[in-house]
Parts: sequence; structure tokens; C-alpha cells
Amino acid sequence: MRRLIAVLLAPLVVGTAVAGCSSSPANDSVTVSGAEGKAPAVHIPTRKAGSGLVTKTLVHGHGQKLGAGDSYLANFNVYLWRGTTSKLLFSSFTGTPQVLPVSIGLSGLRTAVTGERVGSRVLAVLPPRYGYGAKGNAQVGIKPTDTLVWVVDVLRVFSAHARATGRHVSDGGGSLPAVHVAASGAPQIQIPKTSPPTQLVVKTLIHGTGPPVKAGQSIVVRYVASIWRTGRVFNDNWPSPSQPKVPPTALKLGQLIPAWNTGLVGVPVGSRVMLVVPPAQGYGRTGNSQAGIKGSDTLVFVIDILAATS
Repeated sequence: MRRLIAVLLAPLVVGTAVAGCSSSPANDSVTVSGAEGKAPAVHIPTRKAGSGLVTKTLVHGHGQKLGAGDSYLANFNVYLWRGTTSKLLFSSFTGTPQVLPVSIGLSGLRTAVTGERVGSRVLAVLPPRYGYGAKGNAQVGIKPTDTLVWVVDVLRVFSAHARATGRHVSDGGGSLPAVHVAASGAPQIQIPKTSPPTQLVVKTLIHGTGPPVKAGQSIVVRYVASIWRTGRVFNDNWPSPSQPKVPPTALKLGQLIPAWNTGLVGVPVGSRVMLVVPPAQGYGRTGNSQAGIKGSDTLVFVIDILAATS
């Protein structure tokens, strides 16, 4: 499921939104019922979709407004409309909410959500030119002639500079890695010239003021991850000059490596924590060859917890 959503949110082309789109009676007749916050019931007509973009605010939220540089946590359904038939392609309502950039390459969805507020439910009917364009998206079975129907519930908003907030407690150091902050705001991990600890270490660097994370919750995070043996960063989701609009990531506790599933429980939202993870609490004896992680490697994560939802 995580691979599907990653592919779905990586459009092959970036369309151009056009104001004042031509009327499309078939697209206008898509209807949505059900309460905001619950999986919607969507009726798509059994006829061919039109060529016009349709966007509608079904529920008007009263929270923070989404700006062009923001990301937002959302639950959503995506339907594929092909000829006179349609089917549900993806739903986050039965899994984990996802974080989407407002500036997503799907121009029709970008038009639909820009300026909306947290608490809103939005409908977007995207003919090909407002979705994946002339190439479609073969990895998830979307043809160049397919129309997509999105129903999106906006849950939270995150600015491009969202990071841990709270009282600074520590920079690590000593027998543990030291953590410094780059000019961009991203944490940088410096591994000491000592042997790593043999037990999981959870070190608070910034103490947030939000509610404590509970087991099984979905969390929204920024993180950077290094290998103790080499000091190499093998993964992170912080913006960079080459990727300035990288959104934070939504993950579900209980579906991650053991150190995350247990080590983040009880940590207040808004915190920055360092996890020093022995192999048994990480990728185990098999490691992760694609990331350069051996079965004997200790890992270091620095994690900013931006939100937690049930």
C-alpha cells in the first residue's frame, strides 16, 4: 500500500491548471455523500467523462488555510473513471492518512486544495490534462485517457519550515552522536569514535509541549537517518536546495522497525528525539542491502514529531 501511494503521488507530468474550464455535465454530476471524517460514498455516472476540470468544496472547514508552499495531512479516496466504468483505486480512510504537498504535480488537485482550510472536504474530478497527462501512470494502471476522481478531507497543515518546537534539552554528544543544525534547519548527525551502545537509546533533544504519542497512532515526522559504522546518511525527508518542497511523512506506529514502534511512544508532539538503534531493534540480521545497512549495523535516527492522530 505504501508503494502504491508513493507511485500515485509522483506524477510523470505537471499539467497547467486553466481557469474557467469548459462545462462537463458528466463530471458535474459526480456526487459525494457521508460525513466529513468518514469514508465517503461517491457516485460516478455510467457514462464517459468530460474534458472539463470540476472542483467543489463539499464541507467548508474553519481551520488554517492552505498556502502554495504548504503540505497537508489528509484522508482521501481516489477513483479511476474509464469509459463508462469506475473503480476505487486507493483509500487512506482504511489505513494511514497521508501528507501531500499543495504544489503537487497533479494540476487539477493543486487547484482544488489551494486556499482551502483544515476541516474541509473537497471533490476534484481530473480529466487527463489535469492529472497525469498524455503519459498516464502505468505503474498504477492509469491510462492517458483515464479521468481521476479525488475526495479529500484536509486534517492538518504544515508549513515548508515545520519542525520540532519546544524547549531545547540537549545536542547529544559524549558517548552518543552529537546533533547540530544546518542553516537549512535540518539536523546533522556526528558519530563519535566509540563503539555504539548495545541497547536502544531514546534521547530527547527538544522537548515538545503537545500530547504524548500513543501506541498505534499515525505520526507525521521529519527525520534523518545515519549508519553508525560509516556515518553515512541513508535516508531523510528534509527539504534541500535540489528538493525544496519535500513534505513531511505520515507513518503508523506498529508498522515500522521495532525501535520506532516502541521508542516514540510517550514522546510529546513537537519534540525532537534521537534514537540509537542496535540491529535487533532495526533491520535485524538481514540488514537492508539497498540502503547499505549490514545485519550488524547500529542506526541513528533524529526525528521531529510534528503531529499524531488516532
